[in-house]
Amino acid sequence: MKVIILGAGVIGVTSAWYLTRLGHDVTVIDRQPEAASETSSAGTGQIVPGCAFPWARPSLPLQAVRWLLSPQDSPLRLRKWPDPAMLRWLGLFMSNCTARAYTLNAARMRRVAEYSLHCLDTLRHETGITFDDQQEGLIRVFRTHKQMELARRAAHLLSEAGIEHKFMTVEGVLEHEPGLTHAAPLLVGGMRLAHEQSGDASLFTRRLARMAEAAGARFLYNTTIRGLDASAERILSVRTSEGHLSADSYLLAMGSYSPGLLRGLNIRLPVYPIKAYSLSLPLTDESHAPVSMVEDGARNVTITRLGRHIRLSGSADLGGYTLKSSPRHRTAMELCFSELFGGGDLAGATSWTGLSPCTPDSTPIIGRADPFSNLWLNTGHGMLGWTMACGAARVVADQISGLPPEIPALDLSLRRYQPH
Repeated sequence: MKVIILGAGVIGVTSAWYLTRLGHDVTVIDRQPEAASETSSAGTGQIVPGCAFPWARPSLPLQAVRWLLSPQDSPLRLRKWPDPAMLRWLGLFMSNCTARAYTLNAARMRRVAEYSLHCLDTLRHETGITFDDQQEGLIRVFRTHKQMELARRAAHLLSEAGIEHKFMTVEGVLEHEPGLTHAAPLLVGGMRLAHEQSGDASLFTRRLARMAEAAGARFLYNTTIRGLDASAERILSVRTSEGHLSADSYLLAMGSYSPGLLRGLNIRLPVYPIKAYSLSLPLTDESHAPVSMVEDGARNVTITRLGRHIRLSGSADLGGYTLKSSPRHRTAMELCFSELFGGGDLAGATSWTGLSPCTPDSTPIIGRADPFSNLWLNTGHGMLGWTMACGAARVVADQISGLPPEIPALDLSLRRYQPH
């Protein structure tokens, strides 16, 4: 079968890999000169199934009021007056802030995230691919006893999900992350998620793209996707800057830009961009650097070791498709790193802003796009695209191939948003 994939980020490339391995004739189209040049280029670097919980939760409406009153403490900020698409998305988001929806969405997210980790481990074993990857777990550090107590109260969610976790004293934290030694007076303890992993998503994606190309996949870079031509029930071709291209099946993996392409087909895709920020800095002092991943909830910053570099990622904004960044984000990330580690070249750090495609229920949209029998979706992974990439790609590759996925997948499709 001939398959065209729209988008060469980590989602599109992993999909290309599995489809090629299943024997399909795969072509990947992207407007950038190489893979992983947009949202996949500089995210958190974290592969964290243990953090796969929905943003929409019963306590959020009250919490949102506090965030509006103290925006500097909010992990998510509203950066523009809501447009119609944002208002629709926020309405669906708030409808998921119930106990029933939270339980359902959390189970879906964990199912994809845990399966994805299994697929990634298998892929690593079978191919030998490396990407500055580590399997050293994640540590959340607490600066106050109140923070730690709130985390203990919420830990039942981890226990119910079967996620291994352990609360630690400051001394226990330092055993795993000795680079935090000089910050010990700022901390009261921590919690470790032992099975979380890290790695450079950009490096992984580009190496996997070359491997997929060697296996027979074709990549058309510097090619703008302009639209889809369709009959009542099938996609006929994709319009590009290089002309019309046709295939038997089409897979949309364009992240935050997926809704715009489907609008002309009268399909409303509930995906809205959330702007994420990061800093990447060279490692200068091994003794003042993380071993793996450290999350500082007080500052809403995560710090990840990626080979000889360190990735800092901060809070996010809800504000449309602009990539304009605020100096305040960089200042907050630099302050957090200086307080906790101080072992990198902040002057030489490079900043990044990207758009994470988020659904109102935090669960990706994977599956066929009705009413078109040959149009498939793999989008809406939010901030967990790297965490869910391999599993989501394997599911959709099996579906396109007419094979039963290894995990339940019917409730991952766009149908969950459509009237019954």
